[in-house]
Amino acid sequence: MNVLPRVYCAGPLFNGCEREEMTIIANRLTDAGYPVYLPHRDGMEFRLVLDVLITRGYEKAVAGQFLHSAIFALDVYQLVFACDAVVWNLNGRVPDEGAVSEAAMGWILGKPMIAFSDDARSLIEGRINPLLFGLVDFQKVTLIEEIVPALQAALQNYRAAGWVPSSEKTFHNLPPRVSSAVSDGAALWSLLENKPIEVSQAQHHVPDEKPPFAVGAQPISAVDEIDNERIADCVIKLFAPERMSPTITS
Repeated sequence: MNVLPRVYCAGPLFNGCEREEMTIIANRLTDAGYPVYLPHRDGMEFRLVLDVLITRGYEKAVAGQFLHSAIFALDVYQLVFACDAVVWNLNGRVPDEGAVSEAAMGWILGKPMIAFSDDARSLIEGRINPLLFGLVDFQKVTLIEEIVPALQAALQNYRAAGWVPSSEKTFHNLPPRVSSAVSDGAALWSLLENKPIEVSQAQHHVPDEKPPFAVGAQPISAVDEIDNERIADCVIKLFAPERMSPTITS
């Protein structure tokens, strides 16, 4: 039985309409059998982890700063190792900045990528900025129902050209900062998946780099929910600057 490639859904997520559209796209892919990573749904719940950090005595601005570092590492890990393809939603007055970065990483990594946009607004004489549109060979779909067939065609073309999914190969000689982000992101993902970090590393061929603390599955008796206290532990130990120790209040 062939396992379909895991798809990273990149796009705007900063209001209800944007999140709803991204969820519809992700559900289309899931219904077609594709495993999906949708950052606002499958990643960390920023607000909940932030609340834990504040409760532990970190100032809100400080906690938010290193929590953003954690989110960056988690998403880089997903893009480099855990996901094999990218679906990029270009909608917006300008395309979402984060999604642009994600699409650029996907392009550099050689991952199959398709773009969707039904937004008439544009930047340059009625056309999408060529430095963005070029990442998807100046092609896009304009209907959500076209996304799955376009992805299937792209995967077929890539395979015919000798493409190998990241889930079937090991990356070597990653730049140090990329390797570090991927290792940190794997530690976070192991908690979100409730698996030992070694499982996440082996599953996605992450370099064998152990974080400077132990992470692993929760006890079997634990409730089937994300433990934000343990996520906060991981975030603090990986990303909290030593000089920014929690404020101790009497």
